[in-house]
Amino acid sequence: MARGDQLRARQSVMNSGTKSRAKFQRVTADERRARLIEASIECLAKDGIQGFTVDNICREAGTSRGLISHHFGSKNALLAAVYSTIYDKVLANLHSLDFGNATIEALVDTLLSDAIINVRHLNVWLALWAEIAINPSLRAEHRKHYAMYREGVARAISIIGKSRGTTVDSYEVATSFISLVDGLWLEQSIDPTVLSSQRARELCLFFLRKTVQ
Repeated sequence: MARGDQLRARQSVMNSGTKSRAKFQRVTADERRARLIEASIECLAKDGIQGFTVDNICREAGTSRGLISHHFGSKNALLAAVYSTIYDKVLANLHSLDFGNATIEALVDTLLSDAIINVRHLNVWLALWAEIAINPSLRAEHRKHYAMYREGVARAISIIGKSRGTTVDSYEVATSFISLVDGLWLEQSIDPTVLSSQRARELCLFFLRKTVQ
C-alpha cells in the first residue's frame, strides 16, 4: 500500500473512532429527569391526560420504563414534577417584569405573553387542571405555585396603585385579574375568531384601569 493510501486509511480509522465516541454521551440524573419531564409535557400536549402513559413517555424520551420509577418513584410523582416545571415557567415570565417601574400595560403584556399564552400550553394546562380535582399531590403543587403567582401579581398591583396615588386590596384584585386572564386565554385559544389577542389585552387593561385608579 502506498504511503498516501496508508495515511488515508489511518485517518479513516481515527475518524471512525471519533464518531463512535461522539455517539456515546454520559447523561446526568438531572438531564434524564428533564428529558422525562419534557417528554411528559409533549405527551400531554398531543393527547391530553390519556396520553400520559409510561409507554408513551418513555418512547418520547427514548428511555427505558424503569427510569420513571428510578427518578420519580411513580408516574404520579412525575406528573407533579411536570406541573411544577410548567408553573415555574409562568413564574419566571412574571418575574421578568420590572417591578420597580411596573405599569398596568407592562403587567398585562407580561401575563399575556406569547411564551405562556399559546395553544400548546392550553392543551397541557387543560389536562393538568382536570387532574387537580382528583389528585391530591397535584393539588398540593397547584396551591404552592398559585400562592407564589398571586403574590407576584399582587406585588405588582400594589406598586402600580401607589404610583397612581391609590390604595387597593392587591390580593383581591390579583385573584380577580388572574381569573380574568385565565378565562380570556381559554376563550381566545378555543376560538380566536370570537376573541382576538388584541381584544383580550384591551379587556385586561380596562379591568385594571377601573380597579386601580
